[in-house]
Amino acid sequence: MTKPLRQWKVLPHGKLTELEDGILTVVGAIDMPLVEFERRMTVVSLADSRLVIFNAIALDEDEMRALEDYGTPTFLVVPNDHHRLDARIWKQRYPALRVVTPEGSKKRVEEIVPVDSTAPDFADPDVEFETVPGTELREAALIVRTSKGTTLILNDIVGNLRNEHGVGGWMLRMMGFAGDEPRIPNPPKLTLINDREALRNQFRLWSEIPSLHRILVSHGEPIENDPAAALRSLAASLA
Repeated sequence: MTKPLRQWKVLPHGKLTELEDGILTVVGAIDMPLVEFERRMTVVSLADSRLVIFNAIALDEDEMRALEDYGTPTFLVVPNDHHRLDARIWKQRYPALRVVTPEGSKKRVEEIVPVDSTAPDFADPDVEFETVPGTELREAALIVRTSKGTTLILNDIVGNLRNEHGVGGWMLRMMGFAGDEPRIPNPPKLTLINDREALRNQFRLWSEIPSLHRILVSHGEPIENDPAAALRSLAASLA
């Protein structure tokens, strides 16, 4: 596993993109043996222009200025204890950031950065933090409601990498991060998921959100073509 960074280091990444009013995202990459592993940061603007940063990625200065023009970084969500790479350096850059992680990840995250909350109140009824059932209280999700619908932001429990080629692509497909449809990757199945029935029920509950129109994941493409059906299929895979 890549060691958490101690100073601001910009790894390869794209440009911040506004998916809709109040939601930004950017895709980066980490070099791993035989494969370049895609990762995603999502930024959510609260009602008063405070920002929630989900799965932080250090960006170049032009993109960081664009983010700061969008709002004030206020909450840093470390979505599980495997996603600590940039947590320390973001806290160093923004000392007032409130660090958030699920209760089950708190101990390991605090090896890197102090945790302020495991159950944050964003003071915005349209943005909710959830600890995902069935993951040993280690995995976080966000539910974000806008005028266009509801976006569900997930981390490692769903992978949706596409167009992966060569030996690296084969490895990612074997690991369950890549394929022709969203999947539950094998590493979370083995190390993160401790109650399949609880997670299956959660997938079903999310699929019933009437306004659901998008799922964002930390490793892969947005799921925008019938996300409710994708969640039902993921639930069925846990049977």
